Amino acid sequence: MKILTAAEMSAADRVTAERFGVPFGELMEHAGTAVAKFTQQQYPTAKNILVVAGTGNNGGDGFVAARVLLQSGRNVEVLLLGDAAKLKGDAAAAYQSLDASTVRVLADEAVVKQTLPTAIREADVLLDALVGTGFTPPLRGAAAAARDIVADTTIPVIAVDLPSGWDANLTETYTDGAFRANAVVTFTAPKLAHAFGHLTTPDVFGPVVVAPIGSPDAAIESEQKLSWTGTSKRIFEAPRPFESNKGMYGHVLLIGGAAGKAGAPSMASLAALRAGAGLVTAAVPQSILNTVALITPELMTHPLSEDATGSVALANLETKDQWLKRISVLAIGPGLGTNGEASEFVRRLVLESDIPLVLDADGLNAFKDQAALLKEASHNGARTIVLTPHPGEMGTLLGITAKQVQADRLNLARSFAQRHGVTLVLKGSRTLVAHPDGSIAVNTTGNPSMAKGGSGDILTGIVAACLAQKPDQSHEAVEAAVYLHGLAGDFAAREMDQHTVLATDTVAHLSRAFRYRTADSIGDWICGLHD
Repeated sequence: MKILTAAEMSAADRVTAERFGVPFGELMEHAGTAVAKFTQQQYPTAKNILVVAGTGNNGGDGFVAARVLLQSGRNVEVLLLGDAAKLKGDAAAAYQSLDASTVRVLADEAVVKQTLPTAIREADVLLDALVGTGFTPPLRGAAAAARDIVADTTIPVIAVDLPSGWDANLTETYTDGAFRANAVVTFTAPKLAHAFGHLTTPDVFGPVVVAPIGSPDAAIESEQKLSWTGTSKRIFEAPRPFESNKGMYGHVLLIGGAAGKAGAPSMASLAALRAGAGLVTAAVPQSILNTVALITPELMTHPLSEDATGSVALANLETKDQWLKRISVLAIGPGLGTNGEASEFVRRLVLESDIPLVLDADGLNAFKDQAALLKEASHNGARTIVLTPHPGEMGTLLGITAKQVQADRLNLARSFAQRHGVTLVLKGSRTLVAHPDGSIAVNTTGNPSMAKGGSGDILTGIVAACLAQKPDQSHEAVEAAVYLHGLAGDFAAREMDQHTVLATDTVAHLSRAFRYRTADSIGDWICGLHD
């Protein structure tokens, strides 16, 4: 699913009408109907619906939603903020189709302040249809007054297209100057703000829904090369063949750990097993092997000799052809450390093998000041190599600070992936998955409970397992892994408290994440949770 700018969304609507013959009025009808259906689904017991609408096309979507909800037996009141004479085209037609007794016109700010509080007290749900994708902030006058009144209430708010007051092209957190929203229903494709802005109020698991309204895929074009990770999750939604065997789902070899550091490789290995790999072997220093083996009886192990520091010894490379035999994916780094011979071991193994590879933690740190070797190892993108740095590790690879990384995440991730022929998973709030072809998928799952030690190790295991199962769909496999990891964390946080969630709790919730479906009869949920 592509992520569009406001201009690209407008172009998609225009092309849909001009090239594919779908009238704009039909798109508006489908949009408003989607909002109404979502309202009924999310709030089945809500009887009284308040629609606050503007005089543009966003208001037209709200009018259609109001009509459909009226027809379903709900009590609906429409408050039009502005002069009805300003309505034009399809929005005017949608307004005329309403029962006049359900509409009140609030002509100015004073009338809004007088009327809206009472209307909200009498309603169960509010639909925000003031302004949408084409709006340029800030809100003024009656619209700003309405925003402030709604902010002081607890009524559930469903935003039509965007919370009124947002800039559709926003790519950062935005909390001031716009309506709050418990849920958002947008159309055709998400916009930049849906992917990068934090649209819901704190502690509300409100989804963002992308409803298809009639625009064919050929009408949806973008130069941003941005998409959503959740789309790729569908490659894991088909049931496995009845005649499956473990050999069909790959063998992951996880190399990590050092003396006294058994936790990281244990968690990564457990995650790889739980995420569906047919076989998982943990190759760890002999001194921690028994501890790692105890994580689960399904895990196989391979002992690695240690150097004087308790780190993986270079001598292990002499037998690498034996322990790399029949391995589908290598995952290197969790708990490995950078002492002794560990970093040189990593660099040589990466360069001397051709197996698809996931590098994390100290596997990445081994390439400090030597990131150019990654291009050599990837054979200019011919070999699948996935890096999973957090901003600090990314800064180490680039020779800059984590703050500098955070200030330009999109461009840095894209350029690094293209220059080195790798897939780069730049972790953080809105993790980015950048591919060698310049495309980037944005992840919208995950929450602050995952800001704990071990989360990166879990992700490494999930990425490796997904790659092992889908070797011919490596881009989608990595995107799906990132999405599933965050979604499992969301489910864990919903059942527990964000303070108490452990990294391994996300593994316990992976089954629920795999069972979750990103699409239903309305559209695609691209943010938050929906049961």
